Amino acid sequence: MTHGRANILLLAAGAIWGLGFVAQSSAMDSVEPFMFITLRFLLAVLTVTPLAIREAKAAPKKLSHSDYFGFAVIGLMLFAGAALQQIGMQTTSVTNAGFLTGLYVVMVPFLAVLLFWQWPHPVVWPCALTALAGIYLLSGGLLEGLTTGDWLIVACAVFWALQIIFINRIAANNGRPIMLSLVQFAVCAVLGFIVTLGTERTELFSIIAAAPEILFAGIISSGIAFTLQAVGQRFTTAPQAAIMLSSEALFAALFGALMLGERMSLQGATGCALIFIAMITVELIPALRSRAEVKP
Repeated sequence: MTHGRANILLLAAGAIWGLGFVAQSSAMDSVEPFMFITLRFLLAVLTVTPLAIREAKAAPKKLSHSDYFGFAVIGLMLFAGAALQQIGMQTTSVTNAGFLTGLYVVMVPFLAVLLFWQWPHPVVWPCALTALAGIYLLSGGLLEGLTTGDWLIVACAVFWALQIIFINRIAANNGRPIMLSLVQFAVCAVLGFIVTLGTERTELFSIIAAAPEILFAGIISSGIAFTLQAVGQRFTTAPQAAIMLSSEALFAALFGALMLGERMSLQGATGCALIFIAMITVELIPALRSRAEVKP
């Protein structure tokens, strides 16, 4: 597969995730957050299981118990991020959720410093300030203008960042990305079900009412899009992949406007633009510099 086709797959994943924000938001009119998470990731498990079995048959060696334990730990991070995001979607817009979730791109290097003393490229620091300025404008010039949902989405971005970091440290070298997805999804489905039993009231008619959104989020947004990501990232560079996938923020804003009638002020749009510029720059500049350094 060429770089161009791989990037098209990643762009498609970003578009699906952008539309997924609309499904997540609409589903909250009918079902509780953790029931949505349970059903979403149960469907995702069913979607990727045949692919994981095929991957296992083609793998040169079996995974160890420590591999599965690492996958489960990453699944805990995915669950925390998904839970915070889903609850936050109840009190924020699809557009805000898309851009604030994308802050994980800037958070990754900061957390790498805090956890592993791994210092990032210097461009990270101005990008972080740019992203913070974008959040400030997105809030309307007052941090209290951010809703509780907005802050929950920012918190979920922390767990997305942690997930990326630990995937690189735990799961990058075993060559089993689809099995990783399967274990992550299973962990999320089980934990979501446990929380649902203890905290939420579930009624069948509510699930039926949200069935289209649940089916989209489970099969397409989770199962198919994560598979597109896993395949596409094998044939392109990490910076290119991050840039293509971060397009989910733009697609979230587009679909939010087209399907939910969301509108944004000029100040808010400027804030979103700053966040997106920070997300792109933090990946693109280091990649360009590395490429320049390897040239004779």
